[in-house]
Amino acid sequence: MLNCYNRGCGQSFSPEKNDEESCRYHPGMPYFHDAYKGWSCCKKKSVDFTEFLNIKGCTMGKHSNEKPPEPEKPEKKECLVEEVKVIRPPIQKSTLQRPDFEMPVVQLETNVAPALKQQIDALAPAVTKESATSAAVAVGTTCKNRGCNGTYETPESNDLDCVHHPGVPIFHEGMKYWSCCTKRTTDFSAFLAQAGCSIGRHKWIADGGKASVKCRYDWHQTASSVVVAVYAKMYDYAKSYVKLNPVRLQVCLVFPQQSGAQFNLDLELRGVVDVKQYQVDMFATKVEIKLTKAEPGSWAKLDIPHVADTVPEATPAVQKIEKKTNNLSLDDSDDSDVDLDDIEAVHPGAKITELD
Repeated sequence: MLNCYNRGCGQSFSPEKNDEESCRYHPGMPYFHDAYKGWSCCKKKSVDFTEFLNIKGCTMGKHSNEKPPEPEKPEKKECLVEEVKVIRPPIQKSTLQRPDFEMPVVQLETNVAPALKQQIDALAPAVTKESATSAAVAVGTTCKNRGCNGTYETPESNDLDCVHHPGVPIFHEGMKYWSCCTKRTTDFSAFLAQAGCSIGRHKWIADGGKASVKCRYDWHQTASSVVVAVYAKMYDYAKSYVKLNPVRLQVCLVFPQQSGAQFNLDLELRGVVDVKQYQVDMFATKVEIKLTKAEPGSWAKLDIPHVADTVPEATPAVQKIEKKTNNLSLDDSDDSDVDLDDIEAVHPGAKITELD
């Protein structure tokens, strides 16, 4: 017995008993349209698939053991998709001579929002406590900032600039230098005598390592200006400051509720700005700094990565060296407090020469 492949038949047949009236089938093609199932050769159709399969053929003929040809599938035409090209505005090369990063910075005037002023002025008890702490500083106390040799004489000492190194001391292959600047020397006395690279406020009492606060910041730009926003709350508008030179931006925010902890941002700007044209607004939730570009154009990034940004956090060995070097003065002739073992722990395999 052979299977019949005529559509709608589905029976088995014997080749010896196959005549013109043996098979009842549909010579057409099945179609499905608007929920109806039917055959193109007759008008019989149904919405039920089982009834559709049971519709008897409309034509009589012989059984066929040959499979009917499959309908040709329409060729898929490949759509030519043009490559999407991202067009960015060209970054113009600066024609200005780039000023020195180390040139003096200028403290900018700020506009304080009434909401922030009201919040900070309400912290009178905290300010009083801080004043009492300052009054308790003994005369002759040295500044705890690294590289600063200032001493506390009178309350007016708080108003003097503190020239210090915000980074950590690095000892590598006989060289001594600070992570915040690139001045290097092999002489230990010359290393201690290096003037600080940053100006801030004196710190008479150690803060126990809680002086750093992390704040989020971002930026956006137009063809003629760049805006930097630092997001922070409850910072002291009177003690916080923003300083600027044509290629350097410094931001310091002081948080009185966190024992005077600070957020410090020191950026080398990608382009050159006009120091005389700016706007600094201190709001209750952020500090917004609008700077005017010295020449119109687009910056690829806000800043150029600085050496201090890539220095890892101080290890216990670095902290040990740091503690010892803070207690040294230019008059100390004995520098044996800095152990070679400590330096070796900071830079394994470093070639240590001499520290005098």
